Amino acid sequence: MWFYALRKFCYGLAVMAGVVVVVFVLFNILPGDPARMTLGQRADVQSLEAVRKEFGLDRSKPMQFVLFLNDLSPVGFHDDNKQAQEKYHYMRLISCSSADVIALKWPYLRRSYQTKREVSTILSETVPNTFVLAATAMLFATCLGILLGVLSAVYKNTWIDHAVNAFAIMGLSAPSFFAGIIIAWFFGFVLGPYTGLNMSGSLYSYDPFKGEVLTLKNLVLPVLTLGLRPLAIIVQLTRTAMLDILAQDYIRTARAKGLGRNAIIYKHALKNAMNPVITAISGWFASLLAGSFFVEYIFGYNGLGRATVRALEMSDFPVVMGSILFIALVFVVINIFVDVLYALVDPRVKLNN
Repeated sequence: MWFYALRKFCYGLAVMAGVVVVVFVLFNILPGDPARMTLGQRADVQSLEAVRKEFGLDRSKPMQFVLFLNDLSPVGFHDDNKQAQEKYHYMRLISCSSADVIALKWPYLRRSYQTKREVSTILSETVPNTFVLAATAMLFATCLGILLGVLSAVYKNTWIDHAVNAFAIMGLSAPSFFAGIIIAWFFGFVLGPYTGLNMSGSLYSYDPFKGEVLTLKNLVLPVLTLGLRPLAIIVQLTRTAMLDILAQDYIRTARAKGLGRNAIIYKHALKNAMNPVITAISGWFASLLAGSFFVEYIFGYNGLGRATVRALEMSDFPVVMGSILFIALVFVVINIFVDVLYALVDPRVKLNN
């Protein structure tokens, strides 16, 4: 098991290395002067040169890539002085000379061109909100999707089955950005006086007397929008897997032995039908973190997606690059976790195969 996990970890590192290369190349061929974005259009030449030197923009492109890797790497080569210590927050490992040191640190994602704040700080403020949104949407889609899928399989070719299938097709047919606009308009505007839901709003709202207040009702419409498509897919996967399992010989044997209907469905059939559902859940959870961008923008939800879209509008490349790298890391970690989870759920799966 440990060898399997190590092999998957190495694959994950290779994927992240590829993402780093693509991100660096992509954002270095786009037009724009980062130094001027940082200081504004009226900055003098000396200030622009100082900023270019700070970001390493006065170096050649290959050297800029090396500096970019050095910033991202948890083990980096840095100046041994107070300014570098405050910038990277590193821990000395090996002193190469009186002025240089090999140090252990967190990956440094650099600073925003617009706000001058560190990208890691921006991510730490927005990622939790997006994680709550994605996790709630995935929980909603999983619980309701498995329930509807089981009902559809058990009551095959009845009105329940037809209604569930029609609902799943509708959910798959509606893109999130289109569904978000319709849901916000219908439940937040048309039925707003009855539902009490807002067309836009974040997890925390500002009260002039109480300050930031947790506002859970602002999660309802974004969760419904984000969870609609994974809900439809989980319904169909659960139904298909349950129909296949219920036709197996060991299910017939369980019926012949006199086991109750609920015991057969939930104890024997459902557990063995979970592999494709686990795949969908894991893949969609990572996708919801990445796909929440436009949904957050539509509903005015303060999360990673909204911050990234705003950074794109202002050509704030470090924030966008940090967001992309974070999402890629989430995909890699979740895929490794799911591969290990397969063996725990289904004993037929062996990690060394």
